[in-house]
Formats: sequence, structure tokens, C-alpha cells
Amino acid sequence: MMETSHEKLSANTVGFCLLPSEIIQNILLHLALPEIICLKSVSRFVAGVISDQNFERAYNSQSRSSAWLFVYKKRWNRDAILHGFNDHSSRWFNFRVDGLLKPVICPGDHIYFLTASSNVFLFVSNTRRELLALDLGTKAVKTIPPSPLGPRGTSSWRRSGMKLVATGSGHFQFLFVDLVRHSPVLFVYSSKTDTWQSVEAREGLAETPRVCQKEGGHVLLDAIHGPYESTVTAVGLECGAYNNHAPIVLRPKFSPGPTDGLDRLQVYGDGSMLVVKSDGVDDAGVRMVSDIELWGGLRLNGSWQNWEFVSKVPRRIKEQIRKPYRAMRGCLERRDGIIRAALVCNCDGLWDIIWLSYDTGRSLWTWLPLPDCEMKGLNMAGIAFSSGLT
Repeated sequence: MMETSHEKLSANTVGFCLLPSEIIQNILLHLALPEIICLKSVSRFVAGVISDQNFERAYNSQSRSSAWLFVYKKRWNRDAILHGFNDHSSRWFNFRVDGLLKPVICPGDHIYFLTASSNVFLFVSNTRRELLALDLGTKAVKTIPPSPLGPRGTSSWRRSGMKLVATGSGHFQFLFVDLVRHSPVLFVYSSKTDTWQSVEAREGLAETPRVCQKEGGHVLLDAIHGPYESTVTAVGLECGAYNNHAPIVLRPKFSPGPTDGLDRLQVYGDGSMLVVKSDGVDDAGVRMVSDIELWGGLRLNGSWQNWEFVSKVPRRIKEQIRKPYRAMRGCLERRDGIIRAALVCNCDGLWDIIWLSYDTGRSLWTWLPLPDCEMKGLNMAGIAFSSGLT
């Protein structure tokens, strides 16, 4: 008699549950969080292993070193989907956030995804010009009060350098920098107090606090970028959170050399810059990537540096990612010595996402192939890197 698929599944489940709990835990530690949540329904024994406090601590500690890329896509006047890809997995995960956001949005609201950190995701309603915070772990959602600059739409947030910092116990800080009367000003929201504070940045490095000079003791937020000069603000952190240090203004200059007739896209984040050089394929605006360079040099623990060339994506990777495109945008993050960049390309309605990483300690480039995110006919409504879900 032929064995049914249900019987095969039951046999596999029993076999999995017969393994020692230490082996089961080791297997689970190599899975993404959505996969672990699905396994909770396999059996009470597996659910007990997952709920064990020692396993939770081990998984949460490990997840902090992993990286997620989140893409928010939508159709006009239809439900939107948040897709997440983990650097230890091989597929996209879908997060149905529309239902969780319903208590704080109205029918017809146009929602855009701004940034994320751990379980906290930040959105903006372009219709009502409000910030919305969603915790995927607790499924709690709240409206953030307007910043001292007042209600802001999507276009205003796209101009700002921003960082979401998870501070523990379900709380977070949201930091962003914008120009006020031509001077960079730092704005900080704390979920713990549900209040904002603002601090004008100081010029120069002479009085940089020692905590700010340590590795991981600061974040670099972009205020404004021109083709040859940037304005970046260094914000000191203590124990991973902002603690009233006056931010410092940095003005690195960029000397790219001759363009050789190539188009140049500059993607910024966390004190690094990716320069994407492209040449035209035809008169209809189709381009092809010819070179990708990484620039850095923004350090607070020594003499001030301008933008410095760091490395170039090797030819073997360029040949694998080189495709025609009409439009491109990107995001960049630096964490624990790894610089990650995502380039989103569109050509005649077809989307392609490129994930590149550069290990600063080993001077090594890697390309992480991504499966199709099924973006055809959809609008991109936000993209960002984040630390691991817990």
C-alpha cells in the first residue's frame, strides 16, 4: 500500500522528536525565526524546546550577528506586503503587517516603510504625515507624536539620515538629522518616555567625547550630500543608546576623479559610501553597471579624514550581477565590521535586488544571490537592512 504524504509527514515529525534535545536545539539555531515559529505547531515536545529560556537566550544572542533585508511592496490601493530575507536562509519570508497596522491607519492611507531594528519596524503614513511603530514580537503598534519639526511626509523622511536603535525591554530610540536654518540638528524620540528632544550639532572634532571615539560608540547620520562634499553628523552612544552627548558635524570632501562619461550613483549609510558607475546602453535610458567602489575613511579616533577609496567589487562578482536597468536605488549599513549594500534595479517593470557585503577585517567582497521577490507590477515602498529578529 502506498504511503500518503500525511503519513510521511507524521513519520518525519516522530523521527525529529526522537532526536536528543541538544541536537534539536542545534538544528533550530540554524533556522530563521519564521521557520522556528512554524515548527512550534509540530509537537508539544518541539514547542517546549523552543520555549526553553536557555534556547531563547542562545538564539537571541546569535541573531544579533545575522542580517535581514526587508522590502515593502504594494499595489495601488491594495494590501502591501513586507518581505524579509535572512543572510542564513535561502528564501523570502512574508510578513503580513497590514492587519497589525489597521488600528492606527485609515482606509486609503498610503503607508511607506522607513527603517527597522530587531523586532521594531517604523512606517510613515504619507496621507496623515504620521510615524507608526510596529513591534513584530508583541504585535503592538502605536502612533509616534510629531517631531519638533511638525508632521512630515515621505519625501521629507527620505532626505534625512536616520537610525532606529532597539534599547531593550521592547523600547527603542529613533534618531534622525535634518537641517534647521542651514545647521544640522539631531532629533531623538524615546519610546520609553514617548517624547522628543533636539540638539544642535557642533562643528569640529576637538571636543569629541571619548565614548564617541570608541568602535561602536557612535552612529554616523547623513545630513546632506553633494557631488563633492557631504555633511555627516556623529552621534555618541552609551550602552547602545543616545545619552545626551552633543553631536559633531563632519564635512568630508569627495574627489572621485574623471567620470569617463559614466553615470554615477552614490549610496550612503553609517559613514560609508558606495559609488555605482554605469554606462548607457541605448538612447532610451537603459544603463549597465560598469564599476562599484566602496569609499570610507570617516573616523573619530584620529585625525580627520575625507572620503577615502577602500575597495572595488571584483570582476568575477560584477559579471554575475551586471544587468540592464533604467532606475536604481540602494541602502547601506555597517555593523560589526561588515558593510552591507542592497541595490534595487528596475527595467521595464522587472525588479532585481543585489546584496553585496564587504568584510573590512578580511578585505573580502561577497555576493549573496537572492531568489525572485516577485515584484512585477508592484511599487517599492521602502527597503532597509536590520539586525536579527528575536
